[in-house]
Amino acid sequence: MMTATRETLLQGVVIPAHPLALTAERKLDERRQAALTRYYCAAGAGGVAVGVHTTQFAIRDPQVGLFAPVLRLAMETAREFESANDKRLVKVAGVCGPTRQAVNEAALAREIGYDAGLLSLSALGQAANAELIEHCRRVAEAIPLFGFYLQPAVGGRLLGYHFWREFLEIENVVAIKVAPFNRYQTLDVARALAESGRGREVALYTGNDDNIVADLLTEFRFGGARVSFAGGLLGHWAVWTKRAVELLDEVKAARANGNTFDVLARSAEITDANAVLFDAQNNFAGCIAGLHEILRRQGLLAGRWCLDPREDLSPGQMEEIDRICAQYPNLNDDDFVAQNLEQWLR
Repeated sequence: MMTATRETLLQGVVIPAHPLALTAERKLDERRQAALTRYYCAAGAGGVAVGVHTTQFAIRDPQVGLFAPVLRLAMETAREFESANDKRLVKVAGVCGPTRQAVNEAALAREIGYDAGLLSLSALGQAANAELIEHCRRVAEAIPLFGFYLQPAVGGRLLGYHFWREFLEIENVVAIKVAPFNRYQTLDVARALAESGRGREVALYTGNDDNIVADLLTEFRFGGARVSFAGGLLGHWAVWTKRAVELLDEVKAARANGNTFDVLARSAEITDANAVLFDAQNNFAGCIAGLHEILRRQGLLAGRWCLDPREDLSPGQMEEIDRICAQYPNLNDDDFVAQNLEQWLR
């Protein structure tokens, strides 16, 4: 069935992976958390993803207790924007853990009003395909699924063609996010989608990777079946979001008129920025802090604080952030943020 969520995802939208705004005491900064959501909405994002890696998985710890409050605050703020602007956003909640935890998180997210659950399978690292698929089916009974292939190159597990082909037999799957560092493994997902016959009802989304523009421009061809990345659900797009929206619009126009060269020329700039913000040089140790630093500079966050006091920028990362900000001023949306920050922080 073609729901509004499926239609929006298939059209292709920018979905920032929502960070967590904290005070210096590492408590939830509700004012700035809501300001971030308002920023994404005003920048033209087609949705938000909350409770995902960028939001910090530790929000689920009982002593932290922020999973439900953060999901509710983002939902309230998004609905406020939707009501005022007659626009519908896709709200995605991160769902993780063993089956009981994942089903409970999915049910809570659905109760709050989320449209889909981005399903992490990291807790089932040693499970066979049959167990994984049963896990996915159980969660899909509680919320529409946004599958997630976190590949081994970035700490995930191998999920081959046969897994994704079975996964796509689950009716309540609406999209799949791939972090496509390994192109061979990315082809497994694309081929599974093409050969499932569901390419017009399940959207393919790019994840945090080293070649975002090329992902968005690539058409995967398998005989007569063709699939493409419709959009992105990205931690990278949690900063400079207005530029990300403009980029996706340019990609869509380039696809339509066949002139992809101008857009592709910016690919290396974005890859360089991604490498710095996500701290690829240090195996992504400073990835959340890197995003926080950009948002801090813009005034959206008061500091870089993470729930874990040990989590911060890696040595040399600050200097690299200075470099990309100076080298690629076309990538930032600082002026846009400065013009609107006061009303977002209301």
